[in-house]
Amino acid sequence: MPENGPNRKMGRVRKKYVACAADIPPGERRIVEVAGKSIGIFNVRGEFFALLNRCPHMGGNLCEGPITGTTLPVREERYVYGREGELVRCGWHGWEFEIASGKCLVDPRMQVRVYPVTVEQDQLVIHI
Repeated sequence: MPENGPNRKMGRVRKKYVACAADIPPGERRIVEVAGKSIGIFNVRGEFFALLNRCPHMGGNLCEGPITGTTLPVREERYVYGREGELVRCGWHGWEFEIASGKCLVDPRMQVRVYPVTVEQDQLVIHI
């Protein structure tokens, strides 16, 4: 592969062009294979994030679960729904993770691996 090609290595970081940014509209995701890893790319209100497609709880395909919000803490005795489109819920056991950070809502010590994503000339690039 040429040194400045689409999958070049940059030191220890590999850039991998994975999709056209326009192909993943806000609120959607795409699952890609990069360096032997299944990775979910999410568009949250025009910002792109990438998570390893493996739930740290029991190993389910996390990025295939529903993109959701959650109930928010409030003082009143009622439910308030918020953070719409900011979370992904594992389809196996319902654990919720922040798409932007990979942190688990139930146990913030548990985290999904995240990968930096950049947009270069309308192409999404994951940095592995």
